[in-house]
Amino acid sequence: MLRFGTVGLLNTALGYAVILAGLALGFGDIPANATGYAAGLVLGFFLNRQWTFTGADGFRPGTALRYGSVFLVSYGINLAVVIAARSVGIIESPPVHLAGICVYSVVFYLGSAHFVFVTDGARRQPASRTP
Repeated sequence: MLRFGTVGLLNTALGYAVILAGLALGFGDIPANATGYAAGLVLGFFLNRQWTFTGADGFRPGTALRYGSVFLVSYGINLAVVIAARSVGIIESPPVHLAGICVYSVVFYLGSAHFVFVTDGARRQPASRTP
């Protein structure tokens, strides 16, 4: 969890800096947000795969697809926060983007830890039976 947090801080710093730059350049909320998350996506994948979840079975087929799927779900939830804020009149607000980042981070960690970077043995383990 500590390693994921460290990678998340690096990823968030990069993404948030790009979001702020996009807002300053007049991109608007959604394009700035998308650009910021795109900037951190590849960095986060490689750092998490190589350092955070080192117990996983390396780069198996489907890892990038699962990572992308978890990203899309997490990012969709983040966008919902931004869009909800816009619907009540909060436009181009850095704190709104921070709130979206927090929700995204929790969902993304859970998806990464339990779906993306797991060992094949953990994935194939049958559910325990209760007598």
